Amino acid sequence: MITYLKKGKPEAQRSQDDAKVRQVVENTLADIEKRGDTAIRELSEKFDNYSPQAFRLNQQEIDELIAQVSPRDLEDIKFAQAQVRNFAQAQRDSMQDIEIETMPGVILGHKNIPVQSAGCYIPGGKFPMVASAHMSVATASVAGVPRIVACTPPFKGKPNPAVIAAMHLGGAHEIYVLGGIQAVGAMALGTETIEPVHMLVGPGNAFVAEAKRQLFGRVGIDLFAGPTETMVIADDTVDGEICATDLLGQAEHGYNSPAVLLTTSQQLAEDTMSEIERLLKVLPTADTASVSWEDYGEIIVCDTYEEMLEVANDYASEHVQVMTDRDDWFLEHMTCYGALFLGPRTNVSNGDKVIGTNHTLPTKKAGRYTGGLWVGKYLKTHSYQKITTDEAAAKIGRYGSRLCMLEGFVGHAEQCNVRVRRYGHQEVPYGTAAD
Repeated sequence: MITYLKKGKPEAQRSQDDAKVRQVVENTLADIEKRGDTAIRELSEKFDNYSPQAFRLNQQEIDELIAQVSPRDLEDIKFAQAQVRNFAQAQRDSMQDIEIETMPGVILGHKNIPVQSAGCYIPGGKFPMVASAHMSVATASVAGVPRIVACTPPFKGKPNPAVIAAMHLGGAHEIYVLGGIQAVGAMALGTETIEPVHMLVGPGNAFVAEAKRQLFGRVGIDLFAGPTETMVIADDTVDGEICATDLLGQAEHGYNSPAVLLTTSQQLAEDTMSEIERLLKVLPTADTASVSWEDYGEIIVCDTYEEMLEVANDYASEHVQVMTDRDDWFLEHMTCYGALFLGPRTNVSNGDKVIGTNHTLPTKKAGRYTGGLWVGKYLKTHSYQKITTDEAAAKIGRYGSRLCMLEGFVGHAEQCNVRVRRYGHQEVPYGTAAD
């Protein structure tokens, strides 16, 4: 039996919130497309109180900002980027171009080609998301993207030095201090001063995520990466303090960050509730985390591990922290999630900041059909084919001709027939299938 000890906002109310966001984003993107740089500047002034001479940083400005970052912080940024690059490079190395001869004279293959430009959004209005630069910019660099554009909002009215350093060290070719819908819209649609990109990547708030969704098709996107979600799957091998800490550690991202405890232990559920109440009295970010927990926090008690698995796969949460006596069982059987964090020694913050896996992950159940951002997201796998002998051209042509006529495509069939006549020296009357 599945019991909800605590539930968040009803789904209908969440849908109403989403509808409001959709309308705002639609109107804003239309304005950006119509008025370009003028609209971008007005939006930046309105939402960030920021209107510089130019939103793009020049090299001197970048150097001056990096000089403000302490040596220790720079060292930490470089360490984190090395972990991300190492894992991304291993992933890239696993993706091979192929070419095979499927039958004498018939060559088939594919090539992995990077997108030619990527727009990386690095959130930073509420918290300066230094790590997001590693995840999007550095990974794009490993993929070999020749033009990497990076946007981040101002932090307290000016560029954040650590974020700019991470973007630059990650390999960004163009850096803009621009946030929200205006940043995503400018990169995708282009303006008088910003050339549009082919692909958008990176996490963001509900408005950024919705903007990416609406722009998909006009440009590619990595995935639907909206407000942070976290799920803790735990049994009585851990205690309430660690569960509460892991839940609130992600709930502090924003006012609409779902945090769910899934457990087989009624005692652990109650202890976690008590610990959350205690921690919210001392957590410096409690003003944010408490709203998320009140509106989007859930505690679910199940009778069996199989029930927990069923619920977890249905939620398809972005982050899933597993702390049980059978962590590898969940690794084997879970099918829908963003990323797994196995055992009490690890935690979601490891993945967010430093361990090397990518922290841009699917939200809103998108884990049912996609994984997170990785080097492969920047690569397009393109096939090609080549026939090198007359015999193969005629043989494939005869099969192709008959199969085209089976579907009624006479013009298609004639593409095959002309090869049969030319390379197979066989007469095929127009509008018929080759024998």
